Amino acid sequence: MPKSFTVDDDFNDSRLDKWFKLKVINLPHSLIEKIIRQNKIKVNKKKTKSSYRLQTGDLIEIYDIAKFKPVDNKKIIKYLPKKKETEIYNEYIIEDNENFVVLNKPAGVPVQSGTKSFKNIIDILKNTKYFENSKPFIVHRLDKETSGVLIIAKNRKFAQLFTTLFRIRKIHKTYLTVVYGKVSKSIKTMKDNLIFHENNKKITQKAITNLKIIRANDSYSLLELNPITGRKHQLRRQLLNIGTPIVGDDKYFLNNRKKVKIKSLLLHAYKIKFMINNVQYTFKAKYNNIFEEFIRKNI
Repeated sequence: MPKSFTVDDDFNDSRLDKWFKLKVINLPHSLIEKIIRQNKIKVNKKKTKSSYRLQTGDLIEIYDIAKFKPVDNKKIIKYLPKKKETEIYNEYIIEDNENFVVLNKPAGVPVQSGTKSFKNIIDILKNTKYFENSKPFIVHRLDKETSGVLIIAKNRKFAQLFTTLFRIRKIHKTYLTVVYGKVSKSIKTMKDNLIFHENNKKITQKAITNLKIIRANDSYSLLELNPITGRKHQLRRQLLNIGTPIVGDDKYFLNNRKKVKIKSLLLHAYKIKFMINNVQYTFKAKYNNIFEEFIRKNI
């Protein structure tokens, strides 16, 4: 017999895998994915995906729950920043209120820890004064190499609110980037069908980004980008597709083009706009010195 749960208001619009991890058993994400694929978790009597957005009142049935073994949190090593490092983050904070923090994320630091990274934004923020009485909730991500505006919620209510706003495309992001070559003035919008591989399956996702040329020469172009969709590495892949990869990008690059030696990916989340309770919020973040110097010397 399965064990049954009913979704309450606190988890409305939460992903199924996140609900399972927080509400049932703390298992590795890969194992939760496997359990869902094996049809051992059903929502409203139906097979579903880990990305399914729960609704208040949904019936969740879990089979063979007694066989699942929780992760021992004591064995999970967290990144513990030094006091000097947390104090540096005071310079990165753009907005701090009771519900969320906005910061200018530095390039080279991932938002959260992973198999290839240890130092991360979330563990650093946990040890700052901004989260003394709350925990940080991730509501969106920037690539490790990308700098710029990043929102971190302070409570579950605003985490769910921001997640919903991102999903229905009510949060508008603007990026600045420097690419190799001169982008054609005829390109106003990039539209692509990007291919991803998930669970040994090929998935095609539509990607749309509006593009504006700020200034350019024969060698480089400074661009303003407004992504309409939010796919993994969307901007980097789309710019490669039109033959103008981002300066500093070692992953998405044309082999026949000479690389510039630079310590940073020149992709910066410059601005973010959204509305909550009829109040318009706009936050901007200045790009780093490496970005600024490259523009000054080359474009």
